[in-house]
Amino acid sequence: MIEFHLDARSGVAPYLQLVHQVRRALRLGLLFEGDRLPTVKEVAAKVAINPNTVLKAYRELEYEGLVAKKPGVGTFVSGSLGDASLSAHEPLRRELARWLERARSAGLDEESIEALFLATFRAPSGPSSVEEGQGPSTEKGQGPSTEKRQGPSTEEER
Repeated sequence: MIEFHLDARSGVAPYLQLVHQVRRALRLGLLFEGDRLPTVKEVAAKVAINPNTVLKAYRELEYEGLVAKKPGVGTFVSGSLGDASLSAHEPLRRELARWLERARSAGLDEESIEALFLATFRAPSGPSSVEEGQGPSTEKGQGPSTEKRQGPSTEEER
């Protein structure tokens, strides 16, 4: 059975974190059709959130056709996101685990590892553009602006 967790620092609404965790577990083959999700009470108690937040997440998953409620019994997985690429997951997971170990051995902390991964993942043309010094595209609110102002351009700014 899936065990939920919340990251208060993520900036993602708690109900969406639950939805994303179920979707991820389905995509990775960790949840299968017929598996029961924890009850609303169990999730609310475990992660210390309002039961209505859990209900909202479960309704969203139900709307997406991924779960179905069975009154008096529970909420069960009714759809799948896994595909034929599941067989490639395990070797890639092992390779990623080795990479993480090398990153930790090199002295990177969790935040630095995450930043490096995200910068590489979001790079416009994949890892090669980061290696070539082009770097990832900067999203709004992330990183310093590279725009340079030449000075005041209007009478009001002078």
